[in-house]
Amino acid sequence: MTNHEEKRWLQVALEEARRGVGLTAPNPPVGSVIVRDGIELARGWHRRAGAPHAERAALASLAPGEARGASVYVTLEPCSTQGRTGACTDALIEAGVSRVVYGARDPNPAHLGGADQVLGAAGIEVRSGVCEEECLHLIRGFVMVQTAGRPWVIAKTAMSLDGRITRPPGEGQWLSGTGAREEVQLLRAEVDAIVTSGETVRRDDPSLTLRSSAISPDKEQPWRVVLTKAGLDQSKYQLFNDDFSARSLLFQNQEIGSVLTQLVTNQLVNTVLLESGGGLTGEFFDAGLIDEWVIYLTPMVTGGPSPAVGGKGAGSLEERYSLKDLQIHQVGNDLCARGIVDRSGPRALVR
Repeated sequence: MTNHEEKRWLQVALEEARRGVGLTAPNPPVGSVIVRDGIELARGWHRRAGAPHAERAALASLAPGEARGASVYVTLEPCSTQGRTGACTDALIEAGVSRVVYGARDPNPAHLGGADQVLGAAGIEVRSGVCEEECLHLIRGFVMVQTAGRPWVIAKTAMSLDGRITRPPGEGQWLSGTGAREEVQLLRAEVDAIVTSGETVRRDDPSLTLRSSAISPDKEQPWRVVLTKAGLDQSKYQLFNDDFSARSLLFQNQEIGSVLTQLVTNQLVNTVLLESGGGLTGEFFDAGLIDEWVIYLTPMVTGGPSPAVGGKGAGSLEERYSLKDLQIHQVGNDLCARGIVDRSGPRALVR
């Protein structure tokens, strides 16, 4: 099997895995494809926690013995311990597959490297690291939980050309157009929780619900998390009184890092979307707790006192954040920039 063929089949597995984004917490989204002699036999993806893992989902669509001698391509190292479902290494051995190719090692210490040993001892050839970067990007929330004990944080903001979110009193809450707002609905579908501020709730009374027909009906309403210092009369706001009120949480005068840890422990959250004004966004920024940015830039200049990102900010140009894997696209009259915070340090300044 050539390296090109391995990458081709891992791309198929990645297609399957993407179907589970936002649905599987606290587990990661994973996809798998079973191949023999260059012919696809079956595909599978992990649909939700407690459901069969991707490898078992693919095997389930085959008759007993049909996978014997086949190669299995999977985006994440097969689990090698018993959980809510049986170990995938056991299923692969029982199916008689001859080769397993996976993209990323499992960051869960209970599984890390275990598949290589278990499958190798059963005479199954194992190869890892194929399309590894793409596979790790897909499960970045799960990786953050396993390695740092907190969720991956995506900050979303919409701002004017001069970096403001200033609006006259009584005006609607949006600066961006309808196309951008539809994209935000799909962004909400990627995450397990949405975090906002008490100030934003008092000002806009947002619902933070999922409102797009393009979202899977299997997607559960993300947790709606409000951080406040001054407190909040919950009887006044729809977050705490609508059909999803049981999915709303209020944290008063709690440190941001502690809230994120609690969301992992108590709500089994892997990924958070930060949707708030510049005050709370600036606090996350100053604490180094933003991992990814989604910024909508709308073609207007507002001026005024309300920045999209507040806080203390970088003390110097050398302390600024840079983004990598940056993607920019136009949606209606707005521009959207999405990128990952580069924690390797700022890029060299060109003066």
